[in-house]
Amino acid sequence: MENNVMNALLSRRSCRSYTGEMPTSEELKAILNAGLYAPSGKNNQTSVTVCVTDKAVRDKLSCLNAEVLGRDGDPFYGAPAVIAVLGDSTCPLYVQDGSLVMQNLMLASYSLGLATCWINRAYEVFRSLEGKKIKQEWKIPEQYEGI
Repeated sequence: MENNVMNALLSRRSCRSYTGEMPTSEELKAILNAGLYAPSGKNNQTSVTVCVTDKAVRDKLSCLNAEVLGRDGDPFYGAPAVIAVLGDSTCPLYVQDGSLVMQNLMLASYSLGLATCWINRAYEVFRSLEGKKIKQEWKIPEQYEGI
C-alpha cells in the first residue's frame, strides 16, 4: 500500500546536521498551521507553538537546553529555526496533545522537503528562571510547560 501519508510516516527521519538556510515564511506558516490540526483530548487544542527565527533567541534556547543536558555545544544541530511547543499543564493530556502537535509539525516539514529533529528538555528549559522569563516575554501563562 503506497500513498503520500504512508510514505511520510515510513520515510521521515531525524536530522542532526542543517545547512543553516532559513525556511521561507510561507513554509513556516504552513508548518505551524499543520500543528493547529493535531488531535487533542476533548478537542481542547490548548497547545501553543512559538516559531523562533531570531538568532539571539534561538541561541539562548540552545544554551539553556545544553545546560540541562550538561554539555557544551548546540543541541539544535545548527537548525536556523526552532519551534517550541508548550502545553497547558492544567489539562490532563497536555503532554500527549503537545506530542501530537510536534508530530504534525515534523510531518508537515517533511512534506515540504525540510528536515527536523525532536529535541527534548523543553520541559526543563521552560521551568528554569531564564525559561520562565522567555515565556513571560512571549506572554505565555505560567502553567504552560515545554513539551
